[in-house]
Amino acid sequence: MLVPLQGQFAIALKLKYRSVAPMLSTEFLPDTCRAESDTWPLYWVLDMAIWLDEPGALKDDGDKTSSTPKIDLPDCASSVFLGKCMTTIAETRKPKLIRLVFSCTRGYLVRNDFLLQRLECCAGVERIETFIAPRDAVPHVAFRHVDPGHLNDVLSYAIGGLLGQNLEVGGWEAESLRLCAEFKNRFSFPWLQVDPIPHRRIAWVQGRENIGVSRRAYEAARALGVSVVMIENPGHWLEADHGPYAHLREAFIPVSIEVDGGFTQRIVDAVRSYKYPIDGLMTISDVRLPGVARACEILNIPTSQCTAYQNAGDKAKTRSLEDDAGESLTLSSAAALPSLLKSERGQQLLFPMVVKPSLGWNSDCVSKVSDQKELIEAVRRASERHADAASPSVGVVIEPYIEGPEVDANIVLLDGQMVYFDIEDDFPTKGDAPGAGVDANFQETQVLLPSALPADEIRLLCDSLRSSILRQGFTSGVFHCEARVRHSSMHYTDRDGILDMEKRKERQEQGRSVYLHEINARPPGYLESVAVMLTHGVDYYALRILLCLGSNERDRILTLSKPFRDGPQFHLCILIIPQTRAGVMKTEDAGADLFRRHPELRQHVPDYDTYLKRGEILEGPSARSLWWIANFSVTSRISRLECLRRAQFLQKNFVYELE
Repeated sequence: MLVPLQGQFAIALKLKYRSVAPMLSTEFLPDTCRAESDTWPLYWVLDMAIWLDEPGALKDDGDKTSSTPKIDLPDCASSVFLGKCMTTIAETRKPKLIRLVFSCTRGYLVRNDFLLQRLECCAGVERIETFIAPRDAVPHVAFRHVDPGHLNDVLSYAIGGLLGQNLEVGGWEAESLRLCAEFKNRFSFPWLQVDPIPHRRIAWVQGRENIGVSRRAYEAARALGVSVVMIENPGHWLEADHGPYAHLREAFIPVSIEVDGGFTQRIVDAVRSYKYPIDGLMTISDVRLPGVARACEILNIPTSQCTAYQNAGDKAKTRSLEDDAGESLTLSSAAALPSLLKSERGQQLLFPMVVKPSLGWNSDCVSKVSDQKELIEAVRRASERHADAASPSVGVVIEPYIEGPEVDANIVLLDGQMVYFDIEDDFPTKGDAPGAGVDANFQETQVLLPSALPADEIRLLCDSLRSSILRQGFTSGVFHCEARVRHSSMHYTDRDGILDMEKRKERQEQGRSVYLHEINARPPGYLESVAVMLTHGVDYYALRILLCLGSNERDRILTLSKPFRDGPQFHLCILIIPQTRAGVMKTEDAGADLFRRHPELRQHVPDYDTYLKRGEILEGPSARSLWWIANFSVTSRISRLECLRRAQFLQKNFVYELE
């Protein structure tokens, strides 16, 4: 089917060709289109300035290489995309730039949505689409084969496209050059591989509570050409074969995933009973990691050792493996505390201290104590927190309260080597406040990336945490660590109502060191994983999926561990809205309501989730589980300070009603 390009919209077409090679500072000439190395895929782009054919809509900028050919569109994905773009242009009556991307090289995309994933939040880009299905061969066409008068001969070879921002009069050339710079920044990695990508299949244990906190993980699997078989409790929202999200998984196996004595065997039986071979098995549920690893060992599926996951999941064991283990204490239960207090060690306790359950997550039931009375109460609470679980845990960890900036550190290891990391500033919590007692929690308030710590402290964190991960028995994986820099050169201070880090005026005499709080042997939580993807271009879920498939995916792991060449595209603050009152939520959706009242904020918040909506029960600040009302990813391309000011404005204007 041929569709007239100019048809009902009376759209004029203006063309410009560019040949681009990632990682090289010079553009390629049209008659050569060669790279200095065949390591990087070579591609070229076709930029089209399109406008309604009206007087004064867009003036020619004097480019003699431009032309306005009248062409028909072949029946292909790029034609459908162009049709959508033209409809937008007709509706807005604004000239826009359309860019189509072509490969000069044969091969296969490392993930078929690489354009969408790496261009997300790119300034001035309204729509992005890929035209290649997962695992399909990439059509290729050399730049020199293009004839401006016969565009329909090459349109079917496009691998993707984007719709740009509104163009100013005569400004399309500048916008084209800006996009070329963005492409060199975002696609300076080998996104094309020579060999076909085989179909792989993984079993995924525990499917998360809703689509809002899992969508990107399942979409990553599909983009990688990996089918997902979900193993979950009966009745989960992914179970229905004709449900709205059934396309995200190949099949659903209803099995109890309660972590009890039979958990591992039920997973093994589920995998063995499936009609097709399973190549990998994974979970991102902390409490299920050891059992799933043991199932992998039984099934001879790639995995880190089960004992390594057991070490990471037990905060007492984690502490015991550290060089500074002598600073902390572990109790088998609260009943062991009286004996400790009577001992010589107990008489030498230095307050303040931190008390936490040996098993735990999300800073749940973590308390700072300032005296023996608070210590006794905090130990009781921590010991009771998981006493009634299917796999009871009553152990307690007591450790010194460490002054110094806290960070979230995310690290990707491959065969013992660090292939990617990012460090984020975890702002002070209620528990960090001077004089905070046993009732003050350590729930995150806001996390800001990239970190403001100096380069030497970043390197100290990376080296120290890598060693800690290796000590636990891991050599490969995605790890979310929490730690503090003791005697840091930076500290938090309030300036004009904005809390942020700044360099200390006084010199720290004692040497800096890293104090590890915990290692989570999985990607960071969903909102933080998304924040890293948007800020740096690295998808932790995609890497975790490939890692569970073993050494055959080594090349794709290394490729997809590459961040943007020019660094983070903005400052991003993850803002947590905690529960401050108890009751039943009356507001339908407090997050959406905020944007209705302040629509100017929406462009600076690429990701958000209202967790507690109308009808949900809020337990207030004393809730046993530290679930927040909403979270927002707030950005600024200008400065860290502007990002924090935006986050503060959002927090002050977040309102809701309770029944």
